[in-house]
Parts: sequence; C-alpha cells; structure tokens
Amino acid sequence: MRILLAEDDHDLAQRLQPLLEQAGFVVDAFADGRAAEEHGQVEDVQAAIVDLGLPGLDGLSIIERWRGNGRTFPVLVLTARGRWHDKLAGFDAGADDYLTKPFQPDELVLRLRALIRRSTGHASPRLQCGPLQLDVNAGRFSLHGSELALSPQEFRLLGYFIHHVDTVISRERLGEHVFDSGFDPDSNALDVLLGRVRRKLDIDLIQTVRGQGWRLTAPA
Repeated sequence: MRILLAEDDHDLAQRLQPLLEQAGFVVDAFADGRAAEEHGQVEDVQAAIVDLGLPGLDGLSIIERWRGNGRTFPVLVLTARGRWHDKLAGFDAGADDYLTKPFQPDELVLRLRALIRRSTGHASPRLQCGPLQLDVNAGRFSLHGSELALSPQEFRLLGYFIHHVDTVISRERLGEHVFDSGFDPDSNALDVLLGRVRRKLDIDLIQTVRGQGWRLTAPA
C-alpha cells in the first residue's frame, strides 16, 4: 500500500523509508511541504505521515488543505512538538493520530497499520477472506492457519486486496500500491506478480473481472 511521508530531517527520513518498506508499504517521501501537499491532493495514497515543521508549507497547513479539498486518507502527525496545544492544533487541522519524537519505530508502524485498517472499515486487527487471514499488527498472512511466505511485493499486493475485499481493483490502482517506482500499466510485471501469488494461495481467491481488474473474494 502506498503512503506519503513528509519529513525534512534527512537522517530520520533515511531511517524511516526502509522501515516502512519492510513493513509492506510503498513510500513517497518529501522533504518540502509544498511538494508533499500537492502530491497528497492528486495521488491515491492510503495514509500520510506528516512532520509539522516543514519548509515551504508547514504540516498544519498541509493537513488543512487536504481536508478542505475532501482528501480523507488518515494522517499521522510525527513531530517533536509534544505540548498539549500543539496536539490540539494537529487534531483540529484534521489529523487522525499524533506521535512525538523520539518514538519507537515499531509503534509508528502499528499506529499506521491501525489507521489504514480503520479507514478501510475494519474494526478487528485480523482481516479475513475465506481461509486467508492477515494479522495486521504482526504483519503476517496465514492460509488455512499456516503462515504464508511472501516477498515484499507479494505482501503489498495481497495486503491491498484484503483491505478491499469484494472490491474490483483496476490494474493502474493495484500497480501504484505495489511497485516502488513509476508503474507502467502496459508491462506484464503485475500479471507475473499476480500469477505467483495465485500459485501460493492454491485456491481461487483472486478473481479476474474482465475489462475492469481483479477482486479478492471468498469462495462460494
């Protein structure tokens, strides 16, 4: 799943990006507030992590502009500002969660996963589709009760599907949430990846919807 990271501390961003990618996310990272705000206005992201003290445009203004334009993806504020009135300002701007620096990396990942889970309508940390289950907190898939070994790209693909069960997902949308760099809809990379995941599932959970894309659905 694709997320937006707006953080101008270069060293911190360099530590966060591989951490988030290892947790199953595609990361669009920005050090400039204005560039981050513009990206969030037009791109399909599942969530955003935003520092408040960004150059170009501050974090509160970014969130306010997103919300003012109807952008509803969850936003986690990540900042050194820990005073109550700073937190209140963040939530008033439209943030969904607030984490102060320094922080535990695992806590950041857990909060982000919980925000995305709730934003897609799932109350439980265990997402189910027939015999397939994702433990969101642990970041593990199981099939018929046995852990499923997946590459990072396979995990992203299946993770996006299980957060949107019974929803038809287009090639463009799925590719954007699976691949790190610019996705070419005309390439066969997504088809190859889908084939690998389908073989690992060994059950018809991913259905092709002709002319529209694919959907994950439990067998009848």
